[in-house]
Amino acid sequence: MKEGDRVVMMVQSQDAFGEHGRAAKNQLSVVPPNSAVNMDVKLVSLKPVVDVTGDLKVMKKTLKSGDGIRTPHDGETVHIRYTGSLEDGTVFEKFGFDGEPFEFIIDEEQVTIGLDRAVATMVKGELAEVIVKSEYGFGNTEVQRQSITVLSCSTLIYEVELVDFTKEKESWEMSGHEKLEAAEKSKVANNDLFNIGKFQRAAKKYSKGLNYINEDGNFEDEVEKLMKTLRVSCWLNHAACCLKLKDNAQAISLCSKVLEIESCNVKALYQRAQAYVESYDLELAKRDVLKVLELDPDNKEVKLLQAHLKKLQVESNKRDAKLYANMFDRTAKESNVVAKKCKVESAVYNEEAKSSDAEEALEVVKEE
Repeated sequence: MKEGDRVVMMVQSQDAFGEHGRAAKNQLSVVPPNSAVNMDVKLVSLKPVVDVTGDLKVMKKTLKSGDGIRTPHDGETVHIRYTGSLEDGTVFEKFGFDGEPFEFIIDEEQVTIGLDRAVATMVKGELAEVIVKSEYGFGNTEVQRQSITVLSCSTLIYEVELVDFTKEKESWEMSGHEKLEAAEKSKVANNDLFNIGKFQRAAKKYSKGLNYINEDGNFEDEVEKLMKTLRVSCWLNHAACCLKLKDNAQAISLCSKVLEIESCNVKALYQRAQAYVESYDLELAKRDVLKVLELDPDNKEVKLLQAHLKKLQVESNKRDAKLYANMFDRTAKESNVVAKKCKVESAVYNEEAKSSDAEEALEVVKEE
């Protein structure tokens, strides 16, 4: 059904009031047991509900539809009016109603994660109710908001209107110089995130920054040269984030991209060696470490990694030796068991043969 539709439907008893029926009440007639009922239904309004985070912990119900289909992207500034309430109806914050709308930048942790992600799904002019579980709200922290105490693990209820948002240029709309500027700006912001330990967000934003300077476009030689340098820098910084996040496969992939165009890049070789060590691919790690030491014999960090690698190789060799010793021991024991079994079977066979010969000799004497 859609808004305004009206239908008459018959509902069988098992899906209506069942074997018990319904007593008359509030001027409504009695419904006998096991009765089918006719229902006249009109859909007055439809409020779509969206599972914003995919785990039912941020739910958005549209109260008023907006205009268009474009939603805010990461890094864009949004202008909203919103009220934040607790489940008992207590309002803990209210912004954007007196004067100018409230502003924040998407994916910059300026509001709760739940509100941020919900607004990123809205279109201009949309009004929505957003229910945010504590994991995407204030977590297990007790906070003060406008003299109201929000207890830890509280569910938050927002009523929010997206008044407008500032649209950034899409990558395909930019010139080469604009892409360079956007990617450089993104890199600086991402480096700040990395330096304060926000590796997950930094990795995400390095990936976005690389979209501005991917290898698909055709640019002037000077611009392409600058893009190549910036691309290598972003790949290496992204790889550093991946190492922190234990995403060794991605770190190896990013460093390998660098080495495809700069085979002697010491930082790429070192980071890839670290990822190989973490993945316990010791031979490949050793290869990269030796290559770095050829290029930079006094590199202290790589020498420390080499020492750690040698220690891991010794431990690996000991484990292998023990494993093979156990295998040989088990094989020897199995061989001894087989030999003993064969010896017993041979002795039994010999006894049976002797007994058979004796019986044959006895039969010959009887015949004579």
